[in-house]
Amino acid sequence: MFKKSAEAKLLQRLSGADKKKLRRTVKEKFPRASDADVDVILPPKAEITVAKFPNRAHLYGIEGGFPMIFDVDGRGTEIYPTVYALWMVPDLLPAFMLKGGEVSRYVIGGADLMFPGICIPLEGLPSFLAGQPWAVKVPGNPAPIAVGATTMSSTEALKAGLRGKALRIMHYYRDSLWQVHCTKESVEGHYVPNAGFLEDVVFEDPALASINEASKPCEVTGSSSNDPNDVDAKRGEEELVLDSDAHMKHQIEPSTPDGIKKEISEDVATDLAELNVADGVSSEKMNDEKDQHILSVAEVDALLDKCLLQALHTIVNDKDLPMPGSTLWPSGVTLDIKKSSYKKLSKWLQAKSSAGLILAKEDKHKKEVILFAVNHGHADYKSFVPEKRQPETVEQPTDSTTGEGHQSKSQLEIAEIYKSSTHVNPIFNAIGADTGRFYSAAEATDVAFKYIEKENLVKPTNKAIAILDAIFCDALYKGTVKKGMTYPTEIHKKDVGSTFLNRMQVHHRVTRGNESAVRKGAIKNIQILTERRQGNKKVTKVSGVESFLIDAEAFASELQKKFACSTSVADLPGKKGSYEVLVQGGVIDDLARHLVEHYGIPKRYIEVLDKTRR
Repeated sequence: MFKKSAEAKLLQRLSGADKKKLRRTVKEKFPRASDADVDVILPPKAEITVAKFPNRAHLYGIEGGFPMIFDVDGRGTEIYPTVYALWMVPDLLPAFMLKGGEVSRYVIGGADLMFPGICIPLEGLPSFLAGQPWAVKVPGNPAPIAVGATTMSSTEALKAGLRGKALRIMHYYRDSLWQVHCTKESVEGHYVPNAGFLEDVVFEDPALASINEASKPCEVTGSSSNDPNDVDAKRGEEELVLDSDAHMKHQIEPSTPDGIKKEISEDVATDLAELNVADGVSSEKMNDEKDQHILSVAEVDALLDKCLLQALHTIVNDKDLPMPGSTLWPSGVTLDIKKSSYKKLSKWLQAKSSAGLILAKEDKHKKEVILFAVNHGHADYKSFVPEKRQPETVEQPTDSTTGEGHQSKSQLEIAEIYKSSTHVNPIFNAIGADTGRFYSAAEATDVAFKYIEKENLVKPTNKAIAILDAIFCDALYKGTVKKGMTYPTEIHKKDVGSTFLNRMQVHHRVTRGNESAVRKGAIKNIQILTERRQGNKKVTKVSGVESFLIDAEAFASELQKKFACSTSVADLPGKKGSYEVLVQGGVIDDLARHLVEHYGIPKRYIEVLDKTRR
C-alpha cells in the first residue's frame, strides 16, 4: 500500500471525541491490546494527527512523532498498526514466523507472504480467519517487519496443503511510510528497533544472540568449578545428606522391632544405591523412556495400511478423485514412512495399486503419485471396519457482559439451497430421490454422482471422466447447446457438481433464532445510500433489510434512538413487501458497522454507496 511515496492532501489534529473514538476502535480491532498498550501507541495527553491521502487512506500518529495507525479506506473497517507501533508493542498482533532471515528479503522487497516461507510450529498451524490482521517476524528478533491481512482461513489453508498466499502485505519495513520519519540513532538515518534490521534483510537481534551465547559457558563452568567455596558447599551438602540419613534412622528405631529395623535399613540402603546408579537422570525421563515404544518395520507397515483403509472409508469420495498422494497422507497419527519397508510415499501407493486396492499412477510433470480410483470390492476394503471418532466438543465460555449484537450474530444463518427442476427431474427419479425437497450443494452433487455410479458411467480408460448417456446429457446440456453444435459425450468429474447445480432452482434459507424463511433465487444484498438534500444536508437510505428477517419499522425506531435523528419507512415502488428506511444524516459507515456487529450480517451482503464524496 505504501510502495510508492504519496503526499497527504490534509493534515489536521483530532478532537477529544475523535481521539476517544480512535482508541475504542483500536481496542476493538486488536483484542490483544490492553489499556496500557493503547496508551503507549496513542498517549492520552498527546496530540494525535490524521493525514489524509488521495487514495482515501488515513494515517494517525503522534504530533511530532511516528505514525501509529493507518486506515486503508478511511471508514474504520480495515485498520492496521504501523511497524513503529509494533516495535513499541511487539505482541499487539499475532505473528507468522518466517523460516529464516533470508526470507525477509522478499517481504521487505514488496512481495506478499506465501505459506512455504512460514515456519509452522510443532503444535500445528494456529487458528485464524480470512481478513484478520497479522504481523510478520524473523526468528530471534522480537520486532515485526511487516503487517498485513490473511487471504484465507486456517481451515482453507490446510485444505490447500499450505500453499499459496498467506498474507497480503499492507505495510512493511523500508516502504515509503517507514522512510518518511528519520532519526540520528539508526542505520541510513532511519529508525530501526535493533541491529538486526539491515538495509535489505532482517536477521536475529545480535544483542539477544550474545546474551544466549554468554549464558551457555556460565552453565558449563558452574558444573566443573574448582572454587574452594564450591568444595565447601559440596561438603555441606554431604553433611546434610548424612544428617538426613541419621534422622531417618532415628525415626525408624523407636517404633520398630530389631528384625524389622534391619529389613527397613537394608531396603533404604538398596534404594539409595539404585538412586546413585541413576545419578543425573530424572525420574520423569526414566518413565518416558519406559513408556516409549519403538515400532518395528512390520508395525509401521501395518499402521500405514490401517490409515489408508480408514481414509478410503471415511474421507475419500469418488467425486474427489483424482487426488494427489500428498493430500491423501493421513493426519492425526505421526508416522515416519522412512521407517517402513517402502521408504517413500510413492512406492507405498504404487505397491497398493499393484495389490489392486487402489488405482494410482505417477504424474511425470508434477513428480507425484495421483490416486485415480478405489476398488470397493477388494477383500481388504470389505473386511476393514472403520473407527468412529467422536467429534471433539469445545466448550466456549459465555460472557455475561456480551452484548446483544454478538448474540444475534451467532443466531443468523444464511444457506443457499437447491430444488429439482424439470431439467434434472429424470436424474432424481432414476435414483429414487425426492424432487420436492430442498438440497444443499453437497447433497445435490451427491445425487448426480449416485446416478453416475448406478448407471456405471465412469470411463474405463480414465476414471476422472464420466460418460454422458441420453438422460444425463439432456439434464446437463439440453437447451444450452447452440444450433449446429454437437452435444458433449463426456464430462470431467470436477465439472459435474457445478454444471448440475446450474440446472437446478436456486433458493436461499435465512434463519434467525426460531424464525426461518425460504425464498426463491439468490439472497438480495442490503443497499445503503447517502446523498445530499437541500444544500449541505445528508440523508442515508437503507433497503433490503427484510431479506435478513429484520422488521423495517422496528429497525427504524432502533436507528432513531442510536443516532439521535429522525427516521421514516416507505414502500419501495414496484416491489411488494420491500421497504426503505430513511435516516437523517450521513451515518453510512456507522450504519453498516451496526448491521455487521449487532445483526451479524456478513459484509459481502452489504452494498455501500456514498454520493456525497467527490
